[in-house]
Amino acid sequence: MINILQATLIAPYRIQLDFSDGKTGVWNAETLLEERKGTLLEPLRDATYFQRFFIDAGALCWPNSLEFSPERLYEQCEFVLKAA
Repeated sequence: MINILQATLIAPYRIQLDFSDGKTGVWNAETLLEERKGTLLEPLRDATYFQRFFIDAGALCWPNSLEFSPERLYEQCEFVLKAA
């Protein structure tokens, strides 16, 4: 089971995620917000609200109870190489 250990905003609607397997990836939420609609996603379209994310039990969450599983985000990330 994979978990998110740390999440850092690196650009508008882009979050760097550090996973429990040691990999680091960048999740681009713009794609999701362009393709999907819904009452839980609407607040995320406000850049200030988007920045209110937090990690709970290894998942990426927002105050409106929206939660993305670490496994799904892992699939959607573009992975980056860490400097040695």
